[in-house]
Amino acid sequence: MIVLYHCVSARSFRPLWMLEELDTPYELRMLPFPPRVLDRSYLAINPLGTIPLLIDGSTRMTESAAICQYLCALKTPTSFQIEAGEEHFGAYLNHLHFGEATLTFPQTLVLRYAHFEPEHLKQPAVANDYAKWFLARLRTLEPHLSQHAYLCADRFTAADVSVGYALMLADYLGMAPRFTPAVAAYWGRLREREGFRRALNAQEQAALLQNVATTPSPTLTA
Repeated sequence: MIVLYHCVSARSFRPLWMLEELDTPYELRMLPFPPRVLDRSYLAINPLGTIPLLIDGSTRMTESAAICQYLCALKTPTSFQIEAGEEHFGAYLNHLHFGEATLTFPQTLVLRYAHFEPEHLKQPAVANDYAKWFLARLRTLEPHLSQHAYLCADRFTAADVSVGYALMLADYLGMAPRFTPAVAAYWGRLREREGFRRALNAQEQAALLQNVATTPSPTLTA
């Protein structure tokens, strides 16, 4: 059984959402955020203290986009990935990692300097600059999404999970009203997916059963 360590609505939501889309059995272990501070026993399992952590037999993974790629590879053939040799293979890999490396990264700085730091260390100008940085890069998706429902090959893939989580985080941070029209419509489509809804429900139920707060921390990235 695959085991996923998860904090409510953190980066680990990507593999949780992917597991639900793939209809793959898993065990969800909830942690308070940040686990490296609030549950130090977790450091014995993952010395980085970060989430996600996915354990599948001897396989241990901590990178959310890579975990999505791994889970799809286990389910080959699946429409949720694009294979080498398909026309959109390169675009698929690029968007899969764009969601984390380009879109989520600047938001972590918004979180830190607008929410996480003590009041005297907060830097609103820095947070605002990185919010603009994020939105500028997000706008590069607008031309494609104005013509296509999804990012690659006109079907929903793990790349949409990766980018979709970045939009989810932006929504929590209050940036959704600043999405361009096609991006906003795309985020609306993603939120309506049954896999997304099941993942939200799964984390809520697991958090309640495991006595972990169900309200996302204002700092969602561990």
